[in-house]
Amino acid sequence: MTRIAVGGFLHETNTFAPTKATYDDFVHGGGWPSMTHGTEVLKVMRKINVGLAGFVEAAEANGWELVPTIFAAASPSAHVSRDAFERIVTEMVDGIVAAGPIDAVYLDLHGAMVTEHYDDGEGETLARVRKAIGNDLPLLVSLDLHANVSPKMIEHADALIAYRTYPHVDMADTGRACARRLALMLKTGQRFAKAFRQLPFLIPISWQCTNDQPTKGIYQKLAALESDAVPTLSFAPGFPAADFRDCGPSVFAYGRTQADADAAADKVVALVESHEDDFDGRIYSPDEGVQLAMELAKSASKPIIIADTQDNPGAGGDSDTTGMLRALVRNRASAATGVIYDPQSAKAAHTAGVGATVTLELGGKSGIPGDAPYRETFVVEQLSDGKFVAPGPYFGGRDMDMGPSACLRVGDVRVVVGSYKAQLADQSMYRYVGIEPTAQKILVNKSSVHFRADFEPIAERLLICAAPGAMPADTATLPWKHLRPGIRIKPNGPTFTPSPHHAQTDRDHADH
Repeated sequence: MTRIAVGGFLHETNTFAPTKATYDDFVHGGGWPSMTHGTEVLKVMRKINVGLAGFVEAAEANGWELVPTIFAAASPSAHVSRDAFERIVTEMVDGIVAAGPIDAVYLDLHGAMVTEHYDDGEGETLARVRKAIGNDLPLLVSLDLHANVSPKMIEHADALIAYRTYPHVDMADTGRACARRLALMLKTGQRFAKAFRQLPFLIPISWQCTNDQPTKGIYQKLAALESDAVPTLSFAPGFPAADFRDCGPSVFAYGRTQADADAAADKVVALVESHEDDFDGRIYSPDEGVQLAMELAKSASKPIIIADTQDNPGAGGDSDTTGMLRALVRNRASAATGVIYDPQSAKAAHTAGVGATVTLELGGKSGIPGDAPYRETFVVEQLSDGKFVAPGPYFGGRDMDMGPSACLRVGDVRVVVGSYKAQLADQSMYRYVGIEPTAQKILVNKSSVHFRADFEPIAERLLICAAPGAMPADTATLPWKHLRPGIRIKPNGPTFTPSPHHAQTDRDHADH
């Protein structure tokens, strides 16, 4: 029987964010399934939208025996701690070694992990796995669409396959695609030629959405380029908040011959570069966005939905800034917003009880410039233990645990307050505290794009607002120090030039 070792280790690192990812963050999962070990991994990875779950389903259909190691994921944040990385990767590699005779390894990784001691978390992970299994066994990897792919990742994996949707509704599908590629490799014994290209400009995440152009059309054309000669082809727009050399968009192709792979990669690169002007759009200030939403709501039959994009916990924000809440109250809007991460305020609401009024210093505790706790007296409308299922297309039926949570009201503005962080990407994240999202005039979601999978069908109009937060909508405003020289820090923007000090530091770092 074909035996495949499998595992997962996912983190999207915003090196400018306020809070690092500890081992405990991976234990909890923060919107992902909680950390699981050994055979428990196969019990959890069932009928959910996760790459490893899709691979497990396809592998079992192929009659393969799976040897699970570990699955660990955490909400995006600043760097992964050295302790967390070493413990998780060591368990993964030890599990692969202990598996005995195997035919291949499949890993579900993100592709944009930066740790306290490695800029390229996935490159280091794959190097250790490759060292453990030798050069002869196939090593296949599914990646997030936001992967910042490095030459080291390309070197050590036989195939990297990235998601093609943002919102990521195809995570499990990408795991299945890895199983198809692996089946082809095991059948033919053939390794693919590799082509890898890094693009010359950063793409802000708000304009990476695959529901819209130009990204929608790029992926349609990319899919049409796949063939027997080029069995897999990926475009990763990248996660533009990781300050290291390999941050940014990339294309990677796997072909029957090097010429096949190179030709396909070059076609996709030319296509993406031809759309540089299109990776841009209108972003409103908090007051502009709220006032426009209020005007649109007068004649709308469905909610106007605003993305509070810069405090997206799916991009490293702490999900606790108060700029959009203040704008809603200031403009006397009728609205709901969430989820504000504030365990202390949630606890105070639970202590006070439903129907009570409670004066809080809500949110604003992550030290974001221009933000502060919002002192206000709220009515406690509903309480929850934070446990519910998120059935929408993004979370795909995951069990959620937001910890003690509350619906607080000030005026006609309702606020979801939780004790854990996860981006508001499912309608259930309002309903679990008694807010019916379809009945609201305005919804303000702490998310950038993932919310669209579940909210576009109920939305009259979508707007993007930029209140203070850890993930600037304009990538040119970030204080970059370590990008590769010459990359444009936004579409048609200025090119990055390292200072002499930082250039020398980067060279010293590379030497080690």
